[in-house]
Amino acid sequence: MSPASPNTASPLRERLAACRARALSRGALQPIATCCEVVDDGGLPFAVHVLSSAARKAEARHRELQTDGPRPNPFLPYDEDLYVGPAGPDHACLLNKFNVVDEHLLVVTRAFEAQETRLTPADFAALWELLWEEEGLAFYNSGTAAGASQPHRHLQLVLGPLCPGGPALPIGPACERALQQNLRALPELPLAHAFQALPGAADAGAAAAQSARLYDDLLASQGLVPQGPGSGRADPAPYNLLLTRTWMMVVPRERECFGPVSVNALGFAGALLVRNDEELALLTARGPLEVLRHVGLPRSHR
Repeated sequence: MSPASPNTASPLRERLAACRARALSRGALQPIATCCEVVDDGGLPFAVHVLSSAARKAEARHRELQTDGPRPNPFLPYDEDLYVGPAGPDHACLLNKFNVVDEHLLVVTRAFEAQETRLTPADFAALWELLWEEEGLAFYNSGTAAGASQPHRHLQLVLGPLCPGGPALPIGPACERALQQNLRALPELPLAHAFQALPGAADAGAAAAQSARLYDDLLASQGLVPQGPGSGRADPAPYNLLLTRTWMMVVPRERECFGPVSVNALGFAGALLVRNDEELALLTARGPLEVLRHVGLPRSHR
């Protein structure tokens, strides 16, 4: 058995389309309107999403309605109108309520697990149950310094392009070159990270097991987890994870923001979000690669 062709309809896409139609009709899904600008930097075509004026007004209203104190957990319970289906026995697949790009899914643990703790084989099994059906980009923000917005563990999967009418995966060509040359890092990224090809697998279970082993290796290679006797499975330092059917990348994080611009894992895939033209001007003037360098760690940190 091999992964489904991206040109073949899958049960996942059928469930996603039905859920999206239901969620839109009931107001459960609230897409964030943006325009997408392509900003070239270092040979990479970054997709920069700029919030529309309507989206900025909605964000301001949302901030006004927020109260002091802990925020409720949106995943316990999750909104049934956003429920796409199961992802293994321990995870639920949901639509991202406030999506910037289409076909953006969340893979959420059914019981509370902290976003900062190390991912488990069950997490990778849940991701690969979906990735085996449909090709896409999976990612994870471990901790607030890595751009995590909720403390309840949620992995994410984008099936659609990161920029409508632009590059589907801006960093894709750089990753292909790295795979062809058997590189362990992308020359285009001026910051600490670890990149590795995934070997082919016979089924989703084997792919998940390979990914879980490689994940542990990449965390260790970047000094994100303690090593040696008695270290166990200690919580890692902040990082972002990106995963496709063919490669995995781990990026250590120093901070969440470059000025007012917040960066999560999608930044290292070549997609960034800014709230207004002033933030776009800042990002364009300094360059997306400088933004990523600022929120990451130096290449020589190990």
